[in-house]
Amino acid sequence: MLHGGPGADQRYLQPQLLHLAEQRETIFYDQRGGGRSPSPGEITWRTQVDDLAAVVAEFELDPPSVVGFSWGALLALLAAGTGAIRPRRLVLIDPAPLTRQYRAQFEANMAARQEAVAPEREALRVSGLAGRDPRAYRQRAFELSVAGYFAKPARAHDLTPFRVMGRVQQSVWESLADYDIRPQLAHIRCPAIVVHGREDPVPLASSEDVAYDLGAELVVIDDCGHVPYVEQPKALFTAIDRFLDATENET
Repeated sequence: MLHGGPGADQRYLQPQLLHLAEQRETIFYDQRGGGRSPSPGEITWRTQVDDLAAVVAEFELDPPSVVGFSWGALLALLAAGTGAIRPRRLVLIDPAPLTRQYRAQFEANMAARQEAVAPEREALRVSGLAGRDPRAYRQRAFELSVAGYFAKPARAHDLTPFRVMGRVQQSVWESLADYDIRPQLAHIRCPAIVVHGREDPVPLASSEDVAYDLGAELVVIDDCGHVPYVEQPKALFTAIDRFLDATENET
């Protein structure tokens, strides 16, 4: 299970994505530079790909079934497209933008959404909650910081907070530069499913390209943004479980 970011860690996927472990052995790990995997050196997309290949080798997961969320889905595609891993199957949940152009569209969408949440952030700032209950203040501040990812910002509650290491995030995206990984997708030959929230700030067209190039099923979840495991878990896990059951015996 590959978390988003880059520069985050796997904790924020829990408890919801522990659903995957109810019927199958599931490995979560903190990608280099986040959580319990600190690293002082420069971290690039290639670093993360090599680390994923090392995890696959260490646990003898050949071939692995890979579930990736957001950046983690893009990482799975980079690893498979370059031949660093040869996945048995792929589950791609709201993949990060497939090209730099799609990423620019995502950034514009997020900027607009963050502006819409600005009045709530200001209300929190002057509420006095920071002095009365610092823990509650930090929780709410975190939720408002990610509210733009949701179809409805009010759904951003009871979340597991996480920290994104800005240095890692910047270095990975800079290493991708003016990227477009669509040509690499032709090298990926395995069953795959792409799940995308219709109101995700990541353009739906990006996931449509992924599904088309992989010959994968595309499931679009209505009334859902970038975080389907919180916003629409039933729809998400119904699609994932059906796909995993149907491909269980494929090689």
